[in-house]
Amino acid sequence: MRNSMRKNPVFHATTILGIMRNGEVALGGDGQVTFEDTIVKHNTRKVRKMYNDTILAGFAGSTADAFTLFDKFEQKLDQYNGNLYRAAVELAKDWRTDKYLRRLEALLGVMDRDNALIISGSGDVIEPEDGIIAIG
Repeated sequence: MRNSMRKNPVFHATTILGIMRNGEVALGGDGQVTFEDTIVKHNTRKVRKMYNDTILAGFAGSTADAFTLFDKFEQKLDQYNGNLYRAAVELAKDWRTDKYLRRLEALLGVMDRDNALIISGSGDVIEPEDGIIAIG
């Protein structure tokens, strides 16, 4: 049976790349959304500026799930006055323990001028040692 014939087909989106060097950051995404094996959209906005344009965030995974997580992450940033680490850890805690959030399937890559983090639904907050984020 082909993937497109599955009972519960899956929408997903992938690929974010970020780099931090000398106080400068860049984060970009491919913009592609697929339905099973078919590309259905090529211009999705997977990267957003947050907290007064001081933080960049990008997602890989389920598009609807990622938008939910973007909203939750923005709330955490507001709650913790733009503290990237604290907001990331608190989001990861909620994501792992909340019965609705823990079903969301996405990864977030977040950056400011000094930090680069990957946040996963399993409760991981990973800081790459080389300042490079690659998810998806």
